[in-house]
Amino acid sequence: MKKMVPAIIVALVLLALPTLASADPAREEGAGPLTPAARQSTAEIRSDMLDRLFARLGKATNKEEAQTVEQAIWKLWMTSDSPTAEILLAQAVKASAAGDNESALKILDGLIDVHPEFMEAWNRRATVYFLMGRYAESLADIDQVLAREPRHFGALSGLGMIKRKLGDLAAARTAFGDALAINPNMDGVKRALEEIDREERPL
Repeated sequence: MKKMVPAIIVALVLLALPTLASADPAREEGAGPLTPAARQSTAEIRSDMLDRLFARLGKATNKEEAQTVEQAIWKLWMTSDSPTAEILLAQAVKASAAGDNESALKILDGLIDVHPEFMEAWNRRATVYFLMGRYAESLADIDQVLAREPRHFGALSGLGMIKRKLGDLAAARTAFGDALAINPNMDGVKRALEEIDREERPL
């Protein structure tokens, strides 16, 4: 299972996503035709897949498996019902990685205006705001992310980073702890907590 589970998870995400719109996940052998009420929307299918991945993340028995599950979760988060939204998100990520945060911000502003339901657009804009030192706006976007997905360990980690920057070490510790409770594989968050422990330790 240590090597087979990651392969199964990757196959599940890579093969299922392109056909989400046409899938009939509620159909079982011998169940007969589906009624409209029995059909799942694309968003519901993604939600079910995320539930299974998060369950597996919490039970991962080694780092390789945990990293593979984490990557599968990120892939689902970056998936939208709109191919155009996905392209715009990728363009924003590329621009930010190149240091052009102003262009990334413009792309994400437009993307969120048209697709406010696309959670990862909010998260990426929160990241851009953070890189620009606009912490209040980053926190506002993190709130939007966590309202849509309370398990978003990336947003929780970002929340911890901002709170630490602002000197609120208690809030930073809480946010980092919440992120690790969901995804124990985050070595950077573990190091941040260790650093906070040293900062709070009396001389």
